Amino acid sequence: MVSSSGIDGSGVRESLGLSHQALVYRNDVGYLNTIVPFVRDGIAAGEPVAVALPGVRLAAVRRALGTADATAVDLVDMAEVARNPTGIIGGLLRPFADGYTGHVRLVGEPIWSDRTSTEYLAALEHEALINDAFDGRRATILCPYDATTLAPSIIADAAATHPELIDEHGPHASGTYVPAGVVAGCNRPLTPPPDVPAFGFDLHTLAEARRYATAHAECYGIARHRLEDVAVVVGELTANSVQHGGGSGTLRVWREQDPEDGDSVVCQVDDAGRHTDPLAGRVPPPPDRLGGRGLFLVNRLSDLVRTHRGSDHTATRVWFR
Repeated sequence: MVSSSGIDGSGVRESLGLSHQALVYRNDVGYLNTIVPFVRDGIAAGEPVAVALPGVRLAAVRRALGTADATAVDLVDMAEVARNPTGIIGGLLRPFADGYTGHVRLVGEPIWSDRTSTEYLAALEHEALINDAFDGRRATILCPYDATTLAPSIIADAAATHPELIDEHGPHASGTYVPAGVVAGCNRPLTPPPDVPAFGFDLHTLAEARRYATAHAECYGIARHRLEDVAVVVGELTANSVQHGGGSGTLRVWREQDPEDGDSVVCQVDDAGRHTDPLAGRVPPPPDRLGGRGLFLVNRLSDLVRTHRGSDHTATRVWFR
């Protein structure tokens, strides 16, 4: 239920449009005492509710809700289905919200202490883009942040990507909300690739580029069932370069051994295009639109995606673990 102040029983402020809040919590009690009432208020109001949290946190919320309430909402393990932060909006949040015409509630925890530094940058950009991705939609989105395990700089970033915060002082407006600045800051040049051969491609060698990528991925030991994902992703990236990046580009493929996250096959496509829309490929294309699904597939099939949008070039790097 919503009080005359516009704040429901969970401490979450309701709005007629979009409400995007960061919950900064310091213990399980504060976590559950905000999320569980938020979910139950949504159930009582007849609103669709989805809860996407990493493993252990999801289990705790499920237990606190009880069987009846837990079965009334969508519960999703964020660590499993949204490992790639660039795929969260298009693969999870917007498909859920777009399935309804009224107000929806979403709980999403995309940032936790086990995220690698590269994943964190992608997740930070994701948080900043939620506001544009849901512009004009009726949704309340609550994003928890664990202040006991995350660095103070990450908590500060949460204030920059969310117009409102909930912390020990209760709900209040963020004084440092600058999502566009965060998106610009996340658009960093990629670390230089290792000294590996570059495969040059154009319209006539797109098939060869796909074969080049899958052959190297197989040689580097990627699971056979992932080879089709590599082929599709590289195919979409190289075709996008031909269509929008000056008609040609270069492809590099290598094996990366990351002490934070194990081994991956990495592919990078560089071209002379200007990729100016950071939301491209993050929101589901309308069903009646021809085309526009290439980058969406890239974000859905890859384990991680980072793109540097330069003034006269675009570099996209994808990981397959």
